[in-house]
Amino acid sequence: MESLGVQTVAIVGAGPRGTSVMERLLARRAAGNGAAGDLHIHLIDPFPPGAGHVWRTEQSRLYLMNTQSFFPTLIPDQGVDAAPVAGRTFNEWRALQRETPWQELSEGDRAELAGLEATNFPSRALYGRYLSWCFQQLGENLPDGVSLTVHTTEATRVARNHTEGGFDVVLLDGGRLHADRVVLALGHVESRLSPAQRELREDAGTHGLSYLPPAVPNDVDWDRLPAGETVLVRGMGLNFFDVLGQLTEGRGGRFEDTGLPAGEALRYVASGREPVIVGASRRGTPYRAKAELESYYPASVALRFLGEDAVAAIRAMGATAGFDHDIWPLLHRDTLWAYYTTLARTRPEAVSPSLLPELDALLHEGLDGGDPGWAARLKELLGSLVQDGHVLDLQGLARPLSRHPLRQGAGQRFPSHAAMDAAVLDYLAADAAGSARGEDDPVKMAIGALNAGRAIVKSLVADRGITQGSWLGELRGWFEGFVEGLASGPPAVRVEQLAALVRAGVVHFAGPDPVFRIQHGVFTASSPWVADAPWEARHLVEALAPANNVQISASPLLRKLLQDGLVRPRTMLASDGEPVVTSGLDVTAPPYRPLDGTGAPVEGLYVLGLQLSSVQWGTAIAAEASAKYRSGYRTVVDSDAIAADILG
Repeated sequence: MESLGVQTVAIVGAGPRGTSVMERLLARRAAGNGAAGDLHIHLIDPFPPGAGHVWRTEQSRLYLMNTQSFFPTLIPDQGVDAAPVAGRTFNEWRALQRETPWQELSEGDRAELAGLEATNFPSRALYGRYLSWCFQQLGENLPDGVSLTVHTTEATRVARNHTEGGFDVVLLDGGRLHADRVVLALGHVESRLSPAQRELREDAGTHGLSYLPPAVPNDVDWDRLPAGETVLVRGMGLNFFDVLGQLTEGRGGRFEDTGLPAGEALRYVASGREPVIVGASRRGTPYRAKAELESYYPASVALRFLGEDAVAAIRAMGATAGFDHDIWPLLHRDTLWAYYTTLARTRPEAVSPSLLPELDALLHEGLDGGDPGWAARLKELLGSLVQDGHVLDLQGLARPLSRHPLRQGAGQRFPSHAAMDAAVLDYLAADAAGSARGEDDPVKMAIGALNAGRAIVKSLVADRGITQGSWLGELRGWFEGFVEGLASGPPAVRVEQLAALVRAGVVHFAGPDPVFRIQHGVFTASSPWVADAPWEARHLVEALAPANNVQISASPLLRKLLQDGLVRPRTMLASDGEPVVTSGLDVTAPPYRPLDGTGAPVEGLYVLGLQLSSVQWGTAIAAEASAKYRSGYRTVVDSDAIAADILG
């Protein structure tokens, strides 16, 4: 029995998720949880423990986190019972390093820390240093009876050991170890290309073109893209800004303050080593920038409709709630209220004094989503009580070029590439100005309500609170892309920098709904919205992370687990009754044991992180310190549930 000897646990993946499980195991052991006997932890990862792959400490400091210093933590500060044995939140660590610097800090770390405040966005390298520090603290504070071995290699197979019980873990370096329990905390893994991407890559090779597939940005050799040549960049989400940084500041360019208002605050001074960058995405514009706030969620925004009472009622419905029918009507109302209360406070001349009381009354009508006349009454109310140009247009926020004055009439196209660049520059300037206004910008507060609502929806999804058809056709079908482009954007400084790059002629835009081809021996990018010749280039960058889909994973371990039938992808039923094989693994409720090929839970095997994408929504973000909503500390709760089951 395990209680009479040494219990062995193998954690595959030593990044934040794997380290979190280790932290919870140590905390529970220190609290006296679990059976008697020793515990030995094997931590397996080719990258340094703590930081792992994505947060490596040697990467460029131009790669920023997408959250401010006050946000992330590896060490739980709520949601779990067993107290941590070591470590701090990132913001606490930041303050500590100013007083008592860790000897492992690099000169770059020290320089960044000297100017880093709670509301600034740290580099990924510095966050990696924090994760490394946390790992060291944990390793130096192992409870009695606990030992640790770090294997700097890759696990290539996990298989049941039918003789001894537990599992055998095969390592890339030729080693093999036995474990009673195994935790899969794999994080970002390589993915096979889609058929369209494979065709582009193969055709590019035939014509001697340069095709850079989806990748973790720090894994890319950006020197492959020569100065002065045109580079097409497909995707204008967060990775787009990483590409820009490496091809501009990373090549010696610099930004100077202009002394002008937000939107025109920076000037770019080129080094002469930049390529000509052409950005392209379905929207035609980059993600919107984050508002400049003192907190992750705006202090002035409260969820009045998608609050805890409503969430409890939806959860009580079981898996029968629909996003469009039961959830969106509530979040839509919260978004409207955030926008118009901010507008009335900051631009009172733009609204009638009776707007807020009349709007409040209307928002409390038709809450079940079944009133077909509600939308018409809302439109009539806003049309009569809000000045033209100030009515919130959510779809217009998501597709900002659809009503731009430079278009040649409704449904027509932009006359030239220059007109498209000018339209996107207008968008960037307005977005940067809105971010600078922070809590006083109505649009940013509407987006803040969407972001807060997203946190509530994450918990509902993880609690299996919506139907499978709604998950596939509504949440993932339209809302995910809609809210990502509005609420998951970069720091405001990145949009200011992009605007400066456009003014300097370094960056251009292809237009919405771009079509990529290889014609006449070069890549081309054209938009049905732009009446101009296609952009041509010998270089194409996919500004995307590798697809998080277990079916097309290039991970030898995941592929072998699927082949062996030890795990399987989750299948859901769409609204029309058709089965859909989804991106993540099929697992039990927490502690997330995978289901094998026969549908039986695999005892002693656990899954945490990105491969839970079919039972969780938005699992990539770090745990939140002092989280306002349950989803903010979901990761540490999941880690704790796994640790409790292992030690139970």
